[in-house]
Amino acid sequence: MSRRSFLGTSLAVGAGTIGAGLLANAPTASASVDLTVGDADILRFLAAAEIIEADLWQQYNELGGIQDPEVPGGTGNPAYTAALAVLDEDMDQYIHDNTDDEISHFTFLNAFLASKGAEPVNLDQFRTLPSSQATGAQQIGRLTNLMQLTVNTSFWTRYRSDSLNPDFGDTLPQAVPGLAAGQFPAIPRSNADLHPPRHLQAIANTAGFHFAWIEQGGTSLYASLAQRVTHDEALRILLSIGPTEAMHFQTWHDKAGNAPPLTDPTNGLVFPDLNSTPFGGEEFQTNLIMPEPTIFLSRAFPIVSIVRPTETDGAAMGAVNALTADGLFIGQTPAFFTLLNQLAEAADHARHGGRGR
Repeated sequence: MSRRSFLGTSLAVGAGTIGAGLLANAPTASASVDLTVGDADILRFLAAAEIIEADLWQQYNELGGIQDPEVPGGTGNPAYTAALAVLDEDMDQYIHDNTDDEISHFTFLNAFLASKGAEPVNLDQFRTLPSSQATGAQQIGRLTNLMQLTVNTSFWTRYRSDSLNPDFGDTLPQAVPGLAAGQFPAIPRSNADLHPPRHLQAIANTAGFHFAWIEQGGTSLYASLAQRVTHDEALRILLSIGPTEAMHFQTWHDKAGNAPPLTDPTNGLVFPDLNSTPFGGEEFQTNLIMPEPTIFLSRAFPIVSIVRPTETDGAAMGAVNALTADGLFIGQTPAFFTLLNQLAEAADHARHGGRGR
């Protein structure tokens, strides 16, 4: 089975993270007459993915987003918010709205599952990772770690290529090679990270590229798993939520291009000028944010502008592998990985029309 990642490249979960068996309390499908077990498995995996997304976006919002009752928690960090505003003056509003969207996604998916007699997803027992100690962050347990990220920025060149597509096994170069070669914070870990200014800007730049990476992954995931559902309403859900992930990606893709070139004086992380040599051209030019037409289904067909990748085989496990490689789960327990892998495996074994179940 091909295991395409969030990013369009194959990534393996680190040794020791996949449990030998299923969690004793792992959710099991109890599908109603009109919702197959496979449909429930897919919706449950997507609910888990959205809970994870909501957790990371909540952390971004607490420090760099709009603070209001619609997205409660946190008090904001003016210095970090100002660094994000270098990418776009409306970043705080966009972060807020993206957070609100992800909360609505998992809340709806869980409610729909329950309405069909299927078990919803609850990851609260795994909210054990530490919060940022910087001013503005709540001191609560987290599912995700935004302080040791390894961000794969090959999505940048992938959406600009007219001849390569990860669905064909192609790999593409990194826009910011340094981000894929180490572990870097995307939020200030403490108030010490607010200085020097170029260090704080590097943290904001990292966040800007991470925003786009998260949302391009969701864009592909919904398109990939929609090919496996059979229930009319389940298909409608995937086809309705998926495009909002694409809207998020388009926004963040645009804003990441405004990240100023710099070198972080504390760790040597380089953000290059993507419009200058040896970058530049159609693979890197920052205002080329529409998907370039590329190969699809067969190299014999004319190129076409598409979401990529959309291969359905192994799509859920590929998302888990990519999120793990990103560093989001550094510090999580083996039980967390066991449950997440169980949910992904169930979604990947679902077959359109219930075949193979």
